[in-house]
Amino acid sequence: MVDESSMSALTSSAYQQALEVIAAVEPRVAEATRQELADQRGSLKLIASENYASPAVLLTMGTWFSDKYAEGTVGHRFYAACQNVDTVEALAAEHARELFGAPYAYVQPHSGIDANLVAFWSILAHRVEGPWLAKAAAKNVNDLTEADWEELRKELGNQRLLGMSLDAGGHLTHGFRPNISGKMFHQQQYGTDPATGLVDYDAVRAKAREFKPLVLVAGYSAYPRRINFATMREIADEVGATLMVDMAHFSGLVAGKVFTGDEDPVPHAHIVTSTTHKSLRGPRGGIVLATEELAPSVDRGCPMVLGGPMAHVMAAKAVAFAEARRPEFRTYAQQVADNAQSLAQGFLSRGASLVTGGTDNHLVLLDVSGFGLTGRQAESALLDAGIVTNRNAIPADPNGPWYTSGIRLGTPALTTRGFGHDEFDRVAELIVHVLQNAQPGTTSTGAVSKASYSVAEGVADKVRDASAEMLEKHPLYPGLDLA
Repeated sequence: MVDESSMSALTSSAYQQALEVIAAVEPRVAEATRQELADQRGSLKLIASENYASPAVLLTMGTWFSDKYAEGTVGHRFYAACQNVDTVEALAAEHARELFGAPYAYVQPHSGIDANLVAFWSILAHRVEGPWLAKAAAKNVNDLTEADWEELRKELGNQRLLGMSLDAGGHLTHGFRPNISGKMFHQQQYGTDPATGLVDYDAVRAKAREFKPLVLVAGYSAYPRRINFATMREIADEVGATLMVDMAHFSGLVAGKVFTGDEDPVPHAHIVTSTTHKSLRGPRGGIVLATEELAPSVDRGCPMVLGGPMAHVMAAKAVAFAEARRPEFRTYAQQVADNAQSLAQGFLSRGASLVTGGTDNHLVLLDVSGFGLTGRQAESALLDAGIVTNRNAIPADPNGPWYTSGIRLGTPALTTRGFGHDEFDRVAELIVHVLQNAQPGTTSTGAVSKASYSVAEGVADKVRDASAEMLEKHPLYPGLDLA
């Protein structure tokens, strides 16, 4: 067993030598890589969809597995010499099944959006294409005319999807019109209770009964509460829908057993998608978990939706899932949720307004309209002070999805660095201080701007100094020296 000190030395040596090799070809890329580490070390990363992968995960992606084509599935490839790809893909799937308690795992998707596309088309293939082809088989598939296939295309493109609206906290891949999901399906959306900001299950049930979707999508990217997936499955079953859950944001809390029972989507959904970064701390990529019934359709993800699987990323997924199966990951996941509570309470104690009045997952959604700012202005002002967030729409947002009235903040990344209750309370204090000292600018016509802003002199520097004190106590990749 390599001790911590030796591991740090090995990691430093690995990255130093890697950057020397890169610099010999394109020194600007090597320098940008060094600068990115410095920037991440020197800022408070609060983007809910970002984290810090371990050196083991990062190093796994930089191998010759990147050079392999491997269309197909384990043991059934359309290219030769894929036996080692089979090994790492099978390991990643095995770890995923064990980690989430799922009967089947598909680890090829390149991203969360790809995972959702695989899920959507798997549902369509299982629920629409399969029965249609079975019916058409009496005519002999080889004798089907172009008119016959046109009929199938119309059926596939005329199915109904019901998902959470973007301003309520859903994701653009849940039926948002500009996204392919909003073009694939005849879609409608459910929102949240205007008074509480919470999912109203009776309202979802009523909407589902009226609309009768083929697919009911649950999950979110900016909803600061938990969802009862047992209830969502009841609603889906009542109207004959397939329940699909996108747990990209909170999969780490599922893996870490913070979400259990009715709040764990895996036992209740027909199909579950996720990214493998965010709260899971893995490489950038996607994953699909499914029932045995849907598994054959999901296995067709490549070439149905995906191109060649990225073997180097699947290998990194295997490493990340192995890390997440360790007991310390459960401790981490619980701390992520606890820290979100501390951050929320820090805001509330200082008079800030939060959507739903708090959180019980990994993120908080801060309504910045009370500071006289748009989300875009708040995001920019905070970035000036070294605090990295992202603007986000809030329910019934008067500023729309571009300027927004909110900012979304998550605790996974800083929790990875070791931040706890006191630090997150201090983070809330610093954010409120910046926003209280920021004000909107004006346009060329003298109107109040939604984009430009100013921050009182000295505030950004003061907040950066205060942040640096906390960050110094919790170094990122401690022992990694690229000097």
